[in-house]
Amino acid sequence: MLPLEEAILAAAIDLDRSGDGQFHGFAMAKRLTEDGQGQRLTAHGTLYKALGRMEAAGWLESRWEDADLALTEGRPRRRLYRITGATEQALSTSRAEHGRVLPRPREGLATT
Repeated sequence: MLPLEEAILAAAIDLDRSGDGQFHGFAMAKRLTEDGQGQRLTAHGTLYKALGRMEAAGWLESRWEDADLALTEGRPRRRLYRITGATEQALSTSRAEHGRVLPRPREGLATT
């Protein structure tokens, strides 16, 4: 698992524990930047490629939000992500394998 993926999963786990179990890509990018991990977002699409890999691995799952909500708010639909039952184990295993302990992200990522 890449350090960016570890950071995303750690933030997603915190969100789930705080009751905000869903997030969209732009909000996650903002959170990573605010938490000092924005340097990991080096190219356009880096975050979304990572989210796709993590979903394929079974660490996240996603769905499209209601199209009417996006239309009402005058913006594109968002893909909403949340953790799965395999997320915490995958993060723990990766950290142990790499000897990394990442700082705990702050709580409260907006999902809207």
